[in-house]
Amino acid sequence: MANSPSTIISFSSKQNLPTDLSISEEAKGQSAQEFPPTASVSPLYYQKIIAEILGTYVLVFAGCGAALVDREKTVTVVGLAMVWGLALMVMIYALGHVSGGHFNPAVTIGFAAARKLPFIHVPLYVLSQCLGSILACLTLKVLFNDQADILPTLTTYSSSTTDLEAIIWEFIITFILMLTIRGVASDDRANNELSGVAIGATVLINALVAGPITGASMNPARSIGPAVVSGVYKNQWVFVVAPTIGAIAASLIYSLLQPLKPGKHKESARSTYNDLYLRPDA
Repeated sequence: MANSPSTIISFSSKQNLPTDLSISEEAKGQSAQEFPPTASVSPLYYQKIIAEILGTYVLVFAGCGAALVDREKTVTVVGLAMVWGLALMVMIYALGHVSGGHFNPAVTIGFAAARKLPFIHVPLYVLSQCLGSILACLTLKVLFNDQADILPTLTTYSSSTTDLEAIIWEFIITFILMLTIRGVASDDRANNELSGVAIGATVLINALVAGPITGASMNPARSIGPAVVSGVYKNQWVFVVAPTIGAIAASLIYSLLQPLKPGKHKESARSTYNDLYLRPDA
């Protein structure tokens, strides 16, 4: 479990905090709003970028740091999973109200695919998350200079696990994570106050199940940081592609579970009426 997960999601509460795990200007009353492909960048955008760097930094520093400690003093699979889950939960409550608390490129892309985040925000969000992860791993490399390398921080899977199996594992656990995020943090019908707890618990559970098999990344930035700092890129594409696809799939599927807007509901009802009663062959 040295390759424990690291996922990130946003926080929202009833005090006008973001409910979409998206960006801070998306107040609760706007959580169902669909965004166009592009949107203007507000002055507060740079605060969000800083928050994403800091949040991802702390998440990866804690999770990967625990993996390096485990090399010398046994932390156990349960301990590593708890570190990842608790670190994510803490950062969601600490910085979620600033940036939406993604700390994960897969989550950011998933929200953009469901039109819950302006596409223009995606590139810098993703870059900031990867930067935070790289900086965290560089810090760990300096602090753990008594160790020859930081290989325990890498997300890897055993030789008995095929690429396809690893892709399926990462797809499923990221799907579960993103589905939880959409359900507890981006839906006004849910109790958003405990969203951080639910999301952190999801990471913990996924880490316990998939951690010993694939490292339970669920987060491209979490895998990219250690790979860049250690210079080991073997099979890292799996931890970029599979989580991204899993997050997009979960986000789009959850969109089917959200209530239609009043206008769309009426249009849908009218269409159903026309189909049933006004067909030419009726």
